[in-house]
Amino acid sequence: MFANILCLFFLSSSDLNGNNLTTISKTDFSGLKHLRVLHLMENQINNIERGAFDDLKELERLRLNRNRLTQLPELLFQKNEALARLDLSENAIQAIPRRAFRGATDIRNLTLNNNNISSIPVSSFNHMPKLRTFRLHSNSLRCDCHLSWLSPWLRQRPTLGLYTQCSSPPTLRGLNLAELQKNEFTCSGQSDSAFVQPCSLASGSCPPMCSCSNNIVDCRGKGLTAIPAHLPEAMTEIRLEQNGIKSVPPGAFTSYKKLRRIDLSNNQISEIAPDVFQGLRALNSLVLYGNKITDLPRGLFEGLGSLELLLLNANKIHCIRATAFQDLENLALLSLYDNKIQTLAKGTFSPLHSIQTLHLAQNPFVCDCNLKWLADYLRSNPIETSGARCASPRRLANKRIGQIKSKKFRCSGTEDTRLNNECNSKPVCPAKCRCEANVVDCSNLRLTKFPQHLPASTTELRLNNNDISVLEATGVFKTLSQLKKINLSNNKISEIEDGVFEGAGSVMELHLTANHLDSVRGTMFRGMGGVRMLMLRNNRISCIHNGSFTGLTNVRLLSLYDNQLHTIMPGAFDTLPNLSTLNLLANPFNCDCRLAWLGAWLRSRRIVTGNPRCQSPSFLREIPLQDVAAPDFRCDDVLEESSCVARPQCPTECTCTETVVRCSNKHLQALPKGLPRNVTELYLDGNQFSMVPRELSTFKHLQLVILSYNSLRCIPPLALAGLRSLRLLSLHGNDISELMEGIFSDVASLSHL
Repeated sequence: MFANILCLFFLSSSDLNGNNLTTISKTDFSGLKHLRVLHLMENQINNIERGAFDDLKELERLRLNRNRLTQLPELLFQKNEALARLDLSENAIQAIPRRAFRGATDIRNLTLNNNNISSIPVSSFNHMPKLRTFRLHSNSLRCDCHLSWLSPWLRQRPTLGLYTQCSSPPTLRGLNLAELQKNEFTCSGQSDSAFVQPCSLASGSCPPMCSCSNNIVDCRGKGLTAIPAHLPEAMTEIRLEQNGIKSVPPGAFTSYKKLRRIDLSNNQISEIAPDVFQGLRALNSLVLYGNKITDLPRGLFEGLGSLELLLLNANKIHCIRATAFQDLENLALLSLYDNKIQTLAKGTFSPLHSIQTLHLAQNPFVCDCNLKWLADYLRSNPIETSGARCASPRRLANKRIGQIKSKKFRCSGTEDTRLNNECNSKPVCPAKCRCEANVVDCSNLRLTKFPQHLPASTTELRLNNNDISVLEATGVFKTLSQLKKINLSNNKISEIEDGVFEGAGSVMELHLTANHLDSVRGTMFRGMGGVRMLMLRNNRISCIHNGSFTGLTNVRLLSLYDNQLHTIMPGAFDTLPNLSTLNLLANPFNCDCRLAWLGAWLRSRRIVTGNPRCQSPSFLREIPLQDVAAPDFRCDDVLEESSCVARPQCPTECTCTETVVRCSNKHLQALPKGLPRNVTELYLDGNQFSMVPRELSTFKHLQLVILSYNSLRCIPPLALAGLRSLRLLSLHGNDISELMEGIFSDVASLSHL
């Protein structure tokens, strides 16, 4: 079966899906050392011999889904250190051997859903630090003591293994495994291989792994990571597509003056030297599609007067200089399809006197006043055949650019001026983030605040696993009209300023799992009227009042699992008319008279997940709340004033009147906890501060700060950073002897010091 492919020593991708293969032996893929993608789905495979993939040391993607596998050999992937995506879904796998995935340390995507898996050994996935997508749902998981490790493992990784449910025992069937506590899992008592070039490419003439005839050098799909040197000087065409080339160095082609066609498509190119095509006056076809190019260096196409075909599609280009195509007077076809271009400078295509076909679709064009010229150009020159459309603003989204009237291209006055000869498009992806399609992934970057320059076409924003502690109302969502999902899980969020989510009306999912929130109020979520899923699991919320979820009328799923809830005020969920799933598990409910209403409410609504239980008083401990009889919800002592009633936030040491906070003469040495985020005037005089508090810079609305008569000796460099509204700062009566340069650079509104 595989005899014909074993000779393909440099094969990089193999698609064998939809055949009738039944067995993979350990010799079937021997010798394919540079295979990176292997598709074996939709066969009849029921047996894979151990060692079958040992030679595939550069394998990155393996699909075995939709076969008939019932088991996996141990150490099956031990030599596949580069494996990043593994799909084993829709088989009949019954169990995972203890060392099944050992050695595959680079896995990012593992799918095991729709099998018959009943048990998984402890620490099966602990050697996968890069795991980002993991699916285990639709299996036959037996939730006994042997699987208790998986619940905390999933809770620590809230984006993995979604909807993983128990199949047995009957008491746990259908419950989300991650939401179970350890005591509910019971038993009844029954080689590193970087690419090594096999032959020298510096032997001159035709490279050994390529074929050469009629002045054409064909190096397609040979696993090359660099452009061969010392190629035949008389060649007129070179084919380098489908390799692993990452950069094109200076002078790579300048010696080959007879070149008429260069094909570098489907590589990994992210860098191109500016002079790489210099002097190629005979070049008429240049194919660069399917790479990772983000920028076209100045002068890249300079002097290419004979060029007729230029394919730049399927890259990540966000920057097109106005002079990029100035010498291409004979260019007939230009493809910029499927890139990251938001705008283009007026006149970009003016030098293209011979242009007949232009492809601009699948770019996130911002159709404001800066792009009006393009609509006019396309109406006068109907050469754009791919159907280029606007991504934003919302009123023009998905409309064909060439069919929109000029007057519709408007600017409000706040847009960046992006028309210049250097780089007319600001970055389409925030620094250090990863952008794929309309998903912006800024997870695991230790961010402390929202990133800047979010693309207007963003539909999903991943900010999970960072160090954000305060969500500031900066208006970041007002330009993201396409946004559907926000993931802020696993941060350190303790405060959400009112109005943070203004403009986020299209968002349907908000994930705030595993943060430090101790309370919620409806004004936190103002602007999110369309949200349907609200995840508040694993926070520190102690109570819910009838103003906690005001305005969230479309919420269908609300998870308050694993908080510190001791009571819920009557009517707390009345503002959620569409609520169909409510998770209150793992909370320390105090089942006194104040909670009597909830027992009856839960019984009548039948929307709660599992059985939330009382933790106090002692005679009701571990009793499901909906099973407690009404007379048992009693209060024996005089009730203290409920701490659950929403009240303005104010530190205990201070007095607060609206946005004015007075903490004078309280012997303070640090900022008191609980300062309202919207404080505008802060009185800290007559205390014992030795330096201006660094945390002061987080209160962006401050207009007046009084720090007189303390023991201040210095002002830290960033203590006043970002306080652009500060007008008055009082520091008299202290021991400050020196002011460091730049400490007041951000307080442009300061009028009194």
